[in-house]
Amino acid sequence: MADGIRGKQFEHFPEDVQKGILLHRFIDTYTDSHDIFRKSTKRLHDRYHHYAGVIVDIVYDHFLAKNWTNYSDEKLESFISRFYNSLHDNYGILTEKTQGLMPYMIERNWLLSYRTTEGIHQILTQMDRRSKNISKMQYAVEELNEFYDDFEEEFTLFFEEIRKQAGEKLLSL
Repeated sequence: MADGIRGKQFEHFPEDVQKGILLHRFIDTYTDSHDIFRKSTKRLHDRYHHYAGVIVDIVYDHFLAKNWTNYSDEKLESFISRFYNSLHDNYGILTEKTQGLMPYMIERNWLLSYRTTEGIHQILTQMDRRSKNISKMQYAVEELNEFYDDFEEEFTLFFEEIRKQAGEKLLSL
C-alpha cells in the first residue's frame, strides 16, 4: 500500500500506519542503494532493464518465505493469516488500490506462494501481464533457477543488514 502513497499523503493515516509507511520508504531507499542488492539486479539488468529491481525484490521475498524459520519462531502460515486478518480488520483505512487487490491476494494466498519457485513464476507472470507483457518478468524464473545459490547468498547477507537498519529506523520514528 505504501508504494502508492505519495509525498505527505501519509499524514492522513493513523500514527502507526504513518510509521509503517515511513519505514517502508526507508527500506526501499536503503535497498535500492545497497551494494548487495545492486549486485543481484546487475545480473538481470541486460534482459529486464529497469524491472530488474522489482524482480530482485520478489526473488528476495522468495528467500524470506523459503527460509522463514531462520527469522521467526512463528509459522509462516500463522503470520500470513494474521496479516490477512489485519487487512480485513482495517479495511476502511486501506487505499482503494489495496482494497481492490486484497480479495485476489487472499484467494490465491499470494504471500504463501512466494515460498516456491513455481509461486514466484506465477507472481512474475501476473506482474508481466500488468505491464502489458513489456517487462518480460515472467521469464526471470530462468535466472532465478540458474543463479539460485548466488541470489540466496546475497539475500541472506542483505537481510541481516536490512533487519538491523530497519530496527534502528523504527526506533527513531
